[in-house]
Amino acid sequence: MACEGSHSDDDDDDWFGVITGDSSSDADLSSVMGFSGFGKKARTFDLEAMFEQTRRTAIERSQHILGHYSLISPLLRSLKNSVDSEIFCHRGNPVKKIPDTHEITLQHGSKSVSALALDPSGARLVTGGYDYDVRFWDFAGMDAALHAFRSLQPCEWCVTPHPSPVRSDKHSQIFCFECHEFMNGDSYYIIGHTAMLNGGCWHPKIKEEFLTCSNDGTVRTWDLNSEKKHKSVFKPRSLQGKRVTPTCCTYSRDGKLIAAGCQDGTIQIWDRNLSVHTKFHCRQAHAAGSDTTCLAFSYDGVTLASRGGDDTLKTWDIRNFRKPLAAVTGLTSFFPMTDCCFSPDDKLLLTGTSVKKDEGNGKLLFFERESLRKVYEIEVADASVVRCLWHPKLNQIMVGTGNGLAKVYYDPVKSQRGAMLCVVKSKRKEKHAETLTQDYIITPHALPMFREARQRSTRKQLEKDRLDPVRSHKPEPPMSGPGRGGRVAAHGGTLSSFIVKNIALDKTDDSNPREAILRHAKEAAENPYWVAPAYKQKNI
Repeated sequence: MACEGSHSDDDDDDWFGVITGDSSSDADLSSVMGFSGFGKKARTFDLEAMFEQTRRTAIERSQHILGHYSLISPLLRSLKNSVDSEIFCHRGNPVKKIPDTHEITLQHGSKSVSALALDPSGARLVTGGYDYDVRFWDFAGMDAALHAFRSLQPCEWCVTPHPSPVRSDKHSQIFCFECHEFMNGDSYYIIGHTAMLNGGCWHPKIKEEFLTCSNDGTVRTWDLNSEKKHKSVFKPRSLQGKRVTPTCCTYSRDGKLIAAGCQDGTIQIWDRNLSVHTKFHCRQAHAAGSDTTCLAFSYDGVTLASRGGDDTLKTWDIRNFRKPLAAVTGLTSFFPMTDCCFSPDDKLLLTGTSVKKDEGNGKLLFFERESLRKVYEIEVADASVVRCLWHPKLNQIMVGTGNGLAKVYYDPVKSQRGAMLCVVKSKRKEKHAETLTQDYIITPHALPMFREARQRSTRKQLEKDRLDPVRSHKPEPPMSGPGRGGRVAAHGGTLSSFIVKNIALDKTDDSNPREAILRHAKEAAENPYWVAPAYKQKNI
């Protein structure tokens, strides 16, 4: 018997044999532990063989799946190629993005549309013209009749672009729910413009600030919260340091720069916070003596487009402002506010052309931004194209013409909201409520017996007839209490209730039918009208 707690090298060998799977020690271990089956040899795995088998199975399954799709793979490949070509076509050819498949025409008046603007959301359009009218158009509120919901006359003709018209006299007026009028300057203490305004625009980031330029040779910024004085003033100067007149002005897209085109052909750009010296200056941008009609910054803020009174369109890199990047000539312009603007994707530049009466149609021309190569044109009307605006959110083009029309071009697939909200609405029925039924001769000195009653308008007559229950055929109210005038009370409104009521009120006693018949015998004998005459002639 082995001693408890004794340990020898042979015992170590036996336990080592168990761990390594040595079968020589299985019997001894079984006898010691009291059970059998413990200590069998462990199963071995060949990992390389397992990986090889998995690889072959994966190859077989892949070949099986590819066999099913081998028939439709050419179709998928052609579909992918067509989608890629379509995407490339739209990306590579910006003309495909021009929304000109449909149009609506807004009748502003009979004279040229000199101002055209949309609010940032594109819900309302404002037009101003040489007829001194400013009209407001609500796309969501209009129907197919396309009528303006508001019209007003601020003063003389309206002059500007975006998005609210400004007056052409010394005052600046902003129209919203309440009117703000900014003071003009004087000869001794100048706090505002002292001559006619030529243009203006809103700050792209600060909604309370706007910019104006005037014939007094200044460009000024204003704040709606301070109506008494301008915020800052910028003074364009010629090469000799003399005062020049700015004919147009604009902000850069980030609002940090202010640009002005002048009558001497120069384009001058200032830092918005530094009004003393110009930051960029081009002395010979356009022909001297011609009014630069429009300046527009690209959306990336690098390129500036200028539309000159010398019938040219030029693009400039403000980082190298000495010479233009490209130029187009022969673009006739008769108006001092002919527009130019960039497309929302910054790849196209558009402007309008002017024509004389009965000498052709005014056109809206589209040019590539880099080379100013004409890629597309739209014949708008038989009049000059003065204003143009391409709204980035709506993707619709607004055009103002020289014959008083404002046209909106859109595409139901590429555009959204805007003009598409009103064209689907039917026209409201016209009401002729204010027309008179006949001519009325006013004779104030006639004698009372010969005076005619004053003719009322149809609307007032209708309102008066409405109060008359007979003329308006007012239904009678239900009876309350006992009935009268052939009408029964409310409880006898139906036929059944009426019959039941009469039966209940009948006091005659018809319980004895013989007496009821003989009650009329005496009257029948005295006046045999119904029975006796029928038997007098026996030969019938």
